[in-house]
Amino acid sequence: MAAPLTAWPWEFLGSYKYLLFGPLIGKALYSIIHEDPLKVLMNSWCLHILILCALRGIVHQLWSSYTNMLFLTRTRRILQQGVDFKQIDKEWDWDNFIILQGLIASTACYLLQFLQNLPLWNTIGFISTLVLHVGVSEPLYYWMHRRFHGNYFFENYHSLHHSSPIPQPFTAGNATLLEHLVLGAIVGIPVLGTTLMGCGSIFVIYGYVLVFDFLRCLGLSNVEVISHKLFEKAPLLRYLLYTPTYHSLHHTEMDTNFCLFMPLFDAVGKTLNSKSWGLHKEISLNAGKNGRAPDFVFLAHVVDLSSSLHVPFVFRSFSSLPFTMRFFLVGFWPSGIVAMLAMWAWAKTFLITFYNLRGRLHQTWAVPRYGFQYFLPFALDGINKQIEQAILRADKMGVKVISLAALNKNEGLNGGGTLFVNKHPDLRVRVVHGNTLTAAVILNEIPKDVEEVFLSGATSKLGRAIALYLCRRKVRVLMLTLSTERFQKIQKEAPADCQHYLVQVTKYQAARNCKAWIVGKWITPREQRWAPSGAHFHQFVVPPILHFRRDCTYGDLAAMRLPDDVQGLGSCEYTMDRGVVHACHAGGVVHLLEGWTHHEVGALDVDRIDVVWKAALKHGLKPVSSSEVNSLCNNISE
Repeated sequence: MAAPLTAWPWEFLGSYKYLLFGPLIGKALYSIIHEDPLKVLMNSWCLHILILCALRGIVHQLWSSYTNMLFLTRTRRILQQGVDFKQIDKEWDWDNFIILQGLIASTACYLLQFLQNLPLWNTIGFISTLVLHVGVSEPLYYWMHRRFHGNYFFENYHSLHHSSPIPQPFTAGNATLLEHLVLGAIVGIPVLGTTLMGCGSIFVIYGYVLVFDFLRCLGLSNVEVISHKLFEKAPLLRYLLYTPTYHSLHHTEMDTNFCLFMPLFDAVGKTLNSKSWGLHKEISLNAGKNGRAPDFVFLAHVVDLSSSLHVPFVFRSFSSLPFTMRFFLVGFWPSGIVAMLAMWAWAKTFLITFYNLRGRLHQTWAVPRYGFQYFLPFALDGINKQIEQAILRADKMGVKVISLAALNKNEGLNGGGTLFVNKHPDLRVRVVHGNTLTAAVILNEIPKDVEEVFLSGATSKLGRAIALYLCRRKVRVLMLTLSTERFQKIQKEAPADCQHYLVQVTKYQAARNCKAWIVGKWITPREQRWAPSGAHFHQFVVPPILHFRRDCTYGDLAAMRLPDDVQGLGSCEYTMDRGVVHACHAGGVVHLLEGWTHHEVGALDVDRIDVVWKAALKHGLKPVSSSEVNSLCNNISE
């Protein structure tokens, strides 16, 4: 049986928990409509509680965004591990404490009339709040925190907070109901005390609560933002303000550094970790220096405006789920457009996410270009320059493999990476387009007993390889292309006894009886109508085609699941499920794990498709939802 006051009473509400603010919102709206707006702004405690709760959420979100801006914070990180899905899920309801304290505040304002009709500012109140914080809240928190590290309270309550291995701003909210009731009292003492003395004010309440949250997020940010030089110039200051490094030691060595914000109380209580100042100086000195070089880089790009928000430094929880269009994203389009234009004008390739696999560091970098820009003729040279600079930077850093995503390896853009390899023949980093594994994934989705497939994008690199591979399996391939010359060139590459399995078609109508469609070129809903009922659409086109036909099934983009021993992975790659990456990403991982020393650029070597596939399986990469794929394939064959 769980200990009392561990669970939140509104857990069953899920995301509807915010309806608990309904009465406050209703009363605030009523006051705004029926009373003088200026008077409401000054005296409506409902409105102030709502505004303060919103601001508290924004403080935590901004800190989370900053800590996840790895292109800014990478060299300032204290603990180097990544935040994985398990931790993100544990901290999903981090904002429960804001709801709790908002309800407590509204109850207090309703019952205690002296909390209403406060002035904007009171200097004595400001001083009183500081005195009460230092004299009451700080020592009380220190004493309670040490009690929560006792056997019973830690096991039943505080262990939840420490179950987050990497401190994050949202870790501040990852605690039990009892702990947040105690914390609410600690926050409330200076506010209530100052108001009881008759010197409370609106600015003091806002300022104290928001600074309190700001400092908690600072300590849990896992990013050292305070220079050691500040403490060298003012040594006593180190006892008045903790640092992220100071608090991280509490999470790694839990019997020290218990203070709220002031290490003075650890010094008095003899719980100050002796490593605190030295580790802080070491991390501060290393800020700005190049840290550990990645072994593998996946060079991605932005797909569109909405998906540009699907990154940890915008919304961590949203990026931990496969991307789907959400209504709330529309409100961020204006700022997204500004960011897009700024990146187009000034940005260079930057770090997005990372994870670790078998002692190797894997990073995802992004070219600051959006999908539509790859189809603007005047933008192509600039894009190639960005990709080239990223490859040269990776080479200088000692990266072993760099894999090009989707449009970054477009044939018309750079010949599938050939441009860079030919221009820089002495590259030590291996450039990989990953199309060999992409082809292998698609081909292994197709049932062994299929006799005919329809292939659009048939003369592309991938289309060519798929067609040649299938014709060797005695599968009839309807290759959609208007270019007889390109078709015949591919047909001549096939063995003489297999060439007749390759058939040129020029219209979608030719596939009206074919249930296996392989889509390498975007097709409209109208063109999908030609597929027979029960057809399955395999695809290697970006963006994916619309799921228009309810009587057909649609495959995702070619992808593979990373090995089970991957560590620190906490974001989804576009529409992929958790732990799943695009096949071109996985192809680079296999290249690294196998220790291959060749570049994989340009045309695909059909003979290597099976070699790469077997290597991927050997290293623990798995086909995505193989049981579902087999079920779909069986339906097609029937």
